[in-house]
Amino acid sequence: MSLKELIANGEGETLDFKQTVNSAMKIAKTLSAFANTKGGVLLVGIKDNGSPAKIIPDEEKYVLEMAAGLYCKPEITIHFKEEEYLGKNILIANIPASENKPHFAKGEDNKWWAYIRVHDQCLLASKVMLDVMQSNTQKEASKLTYGTAEKILLQFLEVNQRITLKQFCKTANIGRWRAQRILVNLVRMGVIKIITTEKTDFYSL
Repeated sequence: MSLKELIANGEGETLDFKQTVNSAMKIAKTLSAFANTKGGVLLVGIKDNGSPAKIIPDEEKYVLEMAAGLYCKPEITIHFKEEEYLGKNILIANIPASENKPHFAKGEDNKWWAYIRVHDQCLLASKVMLDVMQSNTQKEASKLTYGTAEKILLQFLEVNQRITLKQFCKTANIGRWRAQRILVNLVRMGVIKIITTEKTDFYSL
């Protein structure tokens, strides 16, 4: 896809515009989200309305490399390319979907947080999402078991569109840790889907 087509498509799950990269710490959040989800492209030198801004690509590249190496763990790979658009230089930063998930970004509180990309937002990954990513990376074997709690969950979802972790604990009368393990296993097996929002995660068939 050409640069012009990318800009015309607008921001979304795999595309983000940045007029400039001011903070390595702040952009690390976006890098983490792309690497932890489907990968993505960061167009530096593009305003939110799609028009180009004046940048010095080498300076932007330096901040992104600092973010990927110092403010992300494990370090995130970025592939760079420069193109001209309407007479101005644009830095195209391609962040592949990682095989070494989850990637964490250092926050202003000096703690490490993992993010995922949902539509055009970078949202904090929940404990269940982290466990799913770690299990997939470590290629842990999944075993499909249908105990009482699993049956209660699936029966609930046949009637209702979605359920939260808290609702599952209450409905199945089980503890949070066990509920999380069941949800992680069923998500990994493709039996249920995880839907992340700003406030909480939901699970659906």
